[in-house]
Amino acid sequence: MTKTSNFTEGKILSPLFKFAIPVLLAMFLQVMYGAVDLLIVGQFGTATDVSAVATGSQVMTTITSIVNGFAMGVTILIGQMLGQGKSKEAGNVVGSGICIFSVLAAIITVVMFSFAVQISKLMHAPAEAFNDTVLYVYICSAGVVFIVAYNVICGIFRGLGDSKTPLITVSIACAANITGDVILVAGFHMGVAGVAIATVFAQAISVILSVIMIKKRGLPFEFSKSSIRFHKGLTSQILKYGAPIALQDGLVNLSFLAITTIVNSLGVIASAGVGVAEKLAGFIMLVPSSFAQSVAAFVAQNYGAKKYLRAKKTLAYGIGASLCFGVVMAYFSFFHGNLLSGMFSNDIAVVNASWDYMKAYAIDCLLTSFLFCLTGFFNGCGKTTFVMFQGIFGAFCIRIPLFTL
Repeated sequence: MTKTSNFTEGKILSPLFKFAIPVLLAMFLQVMYGAVDLLIVGQFGTATDVSAVATGSQVMTTITSIVNGFAMGVTILIGQMLGQGKSKEAGNVVGSGICIFSVLAAIITVVMFSFAVQISKLMHAPAEAFNDTVLYVYICSAGVVFIVAYNVICGIFRGLGDSKTPLITVSIACAANITGDVILVAGFHMGVAGVAIATVFAQAISVILSVIMIKKRGLPFEFSKSSIRFHKGLTSQILKYGAPIALQDGLVNLSFLAITTIVNSLGVIASAGVGVAEKLAGFIMLVPSSFAQSVAAFVAQNYGAKKYLRAKKTLAYGIGASLCFGVVMAYFSFFHGNLLSGMFSNDIAVVNASWDYMKAYAIDCLLTSFLFCLTGFFNGCGKTTFVMFQGIFGAFCIRIPLFTL
């Protein structure tokens, strides 16, 4: 049976690290999905291929962030129910979550298939890369159901205090994605299509493995087919917690899409360079992001158990640990960004364009150590509306205006 972790008793720092490290590694491997795609196509394709994959993957990243935001509603509510000792209600949370996300998966899939061309136009995909960008979005849209399912399953495990199981499944899936990229792109020279097919295949594997592991281990609370329905109170609570996070994450990523759109109008080199920089930034932000999710899981249980001081201590530990890493990454981003960018492209012009963009991320490495952990704290407390407004403000009142200067 799947075990739960009790975060309401004992030490804080050690369990926080033990929970955060698997979350970090799982997120690292998820980012590797897009990064490996870009790396392989950068080594065996052209700047046009890199531009198409960079633009298309940015769209899919936005979709994933929205889904993950909604899934945080499940994580928070399960954590609070377990903190209150309501294990039966935790099972009903899972049932409501399955219903919500089934509808969400259907809506996203239909929208993506119907408007792939229009989305690529809105992104100002360079003319040379336009058709490949549309193709990438079409193929990846077929995998939306797997993106949704995987994030829901991860949300359930995080609510249980289990961050290791998602790591196992995504590790195997990432290996499958790398293998698929090498075979289809390097071997069969399928270019953008090969990259997209490998990504969808890997996402399917992660979901199948997760379901198999749940069936084998079981869940630590009552759950049956009768649990799978829209439980009135719990459904609204999941949406209440998850919708603001999803909106905030979605709008933040939309701000990055807006930046990508602006850059795409500057040509293929600029488009490819920023695409590489965005992938590197995704890696840089993994540590504060993993601590944000870990802090949210810790705080949710302690908030449910009304141990508010312990929740605040968790926040302090999360910020301190994240900041140590942030200082190191700020240095490498600003002074050695060319070395990092060179892993994704052999084109010197693309590397230099990426490095120029990465320098702006140096300050983010420091600030996000505070911001992300604070976000996790407020999410764990269920104060997701506040988080939404600060995210919207940062994206559209600071990030885009500064970029356009």
